[in-house]
Amino acid sequence: MSYGFKIVVEGDYACFTRPEMKVERVSYDVPTPSALCGLLKSIYWKPAIKYVIDKIIVFNPINFINIRRNEVRQKVSFSRLKKQMKCKNTDICIYTANPEFINLKEPSIYPRASMILKDVKYGIEFHFETTNIKSEDEVDGENKHYSIIKRRFEKGQFFRAPCLGCREFSAKSVSLVDDFDLSQIDENITKAGNVDLGFMLYEMKFEDKGLPINGDWGNPVFSDKASAIYYRPHMIGGVIDVQKYKEVIKCS
Repeated sequence: MSYGFKIVVEGDYACFTRPEMKVERVSYDVPTPSALCGLLKSIYWKPAIKYVIDKIIVFNPINFINIRRNEVRQKVSFSRLKKQMKCKNTDICIYTANPEFINLKEPSIYPRASMILKDVKYGIEFHFETTNIKSEDEVDGENKHYSIIKRRFEKGQFFRAPCLGCREFSAKSVSLVDDFDLSQIDENITKAGNVDLGFMLYEMKFEDKGLPINGDWGNPVFSDKASAIYYRPHMIGGVIDVQKYKEVIKCS
């Protein structure tokens, strides 16, 4: 049995990165199912369930904007983070002017351009299914999961800020709705009719299948090895029937 929901998500900016772009970020015209699943997981997730995107509704015009900014190459080391957590007054910030982080051959900061979406509004119809995977503290029962998800959407609760593709592009609002008002879809989108969106990323299929490779749910270690799964959806009058086009998927 599956339990479905409908939500409306809005944001000032979004970036659903095309994987074929190696250096500069370029967004797809519309969200990928995997990005929307990530947004849902930031609100509620357990190993025992998985989210499945059924439909995506694009309400606002598809507008791009180019931005250019300085980014940092390094990451804060895990050892520094552990020391800081033990109250050893360890500074975990990265100072780009600090000689420790400067390499003449590979500068610590570098400019990077991105082509992103602006003023976005999407309707997301989705459901969750059970996976038969449970951690030690897992909540039992599909009804229990349904009640928790519904409550968290109604109260605007989350454990990590929901984002639209990239972490820095947070969703401005996430609202649970009974049904979508398709009359709010932009006129230019409805006039476009049947739009072939080409091959898009559907999801990443991880080899560990959601199970920690060390077998320890207390300190889980997951595999990073995965295969990219693509599908070729069409947007008809602003509506993308993900389940219809999911039937023909291709593995990279």
